[in-house]
Amino acid sequence: MSLSMLALVAASTAAPASAQDGASVPAWLQERLVERVMHRRDNGEMMQLVRPIAERAADGVVGVICGGRPVALGTVVAKSSLMGGAAVATTDAYVITKRSELSNDPIRVRLRDGRMFPARVAAVRRRSDLALLVIERDNTGTLPMLRPVTLTSSVPVVGSFLISPDRTNRVIGLGVMGAGPRRVEHRGMLGVQLNPNASTAGAQVEQILPNSSASEAGLESGDRIIAINGEMQNNKDAVMSTLRRMFPGEIVQLTIVRDGDTKELSAKMREASIVTESENDARVNGARNIRLSGFEEVLQHDTVLNPDQCGGPLLNSDGQVIGVNIARAGRVVSYALPSALVSVEVSSMIAEAGGK
Repeated sequence: MSLSMLALVAASTAAPASAQDGASVPAWLQERLVERVMHRRDNGEMMQLVRPIAERAADGVVGVICGGRPVALGTVVAKSSLMGGAAVATTDAYVITKRSELSNDPIRVRLRDGRMFPARVAAVRRRSDLALLVIERDNTGTLPMLRPVTLTSSVPVVGSFLISPDRTNRVIGLGVMGAGPRRVEHRGMLGVQLNPNASTAGAQVEQILPNSSASEAGLESGDRIIAINGEMQNNKDAVMSTLRRMFPGEIVQLTIVRDGDTKELSAKMREASIVTESENDARVNGARNIRLSGFEEVLQHDTVLNPDQCGGPLLNSDGQVIGVNIARAGRVVSYALPSALVSVEVSSMIAEAGGK
């Protein structure tokens, strides 16, 4: 129900309708609309009820700003907090977030109290779409005191309630576990159809799919792809094999031959499901992440998250961090990386970044 309709219902129930009030809502409709709101899982009373659970994340959630706009949430971690270690305030903490939402623009993190600090990418993991951020001193030379979350390997049973908090400990989503841990294969697509009969080196583009990354990059029918990311491609099979290894959201550098001239083009791989969906499907599914597939293990739940609300912790009804939200994949499909997988990735990334 829209905000305007809620406001109309509230106004109608607050005072008796007059004969001159042509826009008043009939009593039967008021009751039906109010009943619908009351029985929604994310109604105000329910969100207030689970707010104390969300507050268990304390100062373990930050907002991630890239290029001047919010792109994700981040989960504060430290090596000592992995798999049951005590979550203590520290200046030697790291933040993990969703890698594919970051760009080359400056990165900052926003804390619970609204303060902003610069950050840099210290390590990435393509297979899980995670980036490890190191928070740096602000212009006053200050480092923030953060409270890393405690990751637990507990996996909720299907049907369990799950809570997603934001950096202020507000509940941004109350969902239900829909499926146990499973693999989601990646479906990256450039958006080209290649000529199977071309005899020249590389691969000749026969057709460009509309609304694809190939179309946005300026590829044209007749172009010949001879190298990808500097790696020479001998034939169509080599091109297809190389592209299949690329995850959605990743940039590919294409070397092509067009009318005898060699050109360099950049294209961002996109999700096949998004490229091929209809306009109606796109409206129903709503906004989704750049990358929503290609994870070796995920927990599926039905929390409705915005794309920039991924990267934060996922809590069970006891307030334990059982995962990190990694993708809004559909209208009522969101994925989280389980804490057992996250802990392994975090440990290796912190070691790679030189952390103790």
